[in-house]
Amino acid sequence: QVQVVESGGGLVQAGGSLRLSCSAFTSDDSFSAYARGWYRQAPGKQRELVGLIQYGGTTEYGDSVKGRFTVSRNDAKTTLFLQMNNLEPEDTAVYYCSARRVSYAKEYWGQGTQVTVSS
Repeated sequence: QVQVVESGGGLVQAGGSLRLSCSAFTSDDSFSAYARGWYRQAPGKQRELVGLIQYGGTTEYGDSVKGRFTVSRNDAKTTLFLQMNNLEPEDTAVYYCSARRVSYAKEYWGQGTQVTVSS
């Protein structure tokens, strides 16, 4: 019902920057969806919050990225961005975008995009 597509991952040196993008699409015009948050999962670790924007605009960030990463979105709330600055090798992970139907709590996920930070 909701498709989520991420882009922008890649290989970068420590201290560098990357910008990820995510778009949410609905298969039915009878409802709306919005792109909501970025999460990441490193090998052998649980998926963790990177940053998200609630429908009303409130932002939340994981402790390890505060001050370095910024999440933003377009006015239609269908495209989400993640600006990552001062990247560290510990930021290496698959980054996933999530989206929701408006007024519903079910999370829809993209296929993930790999971010690799070399030291």
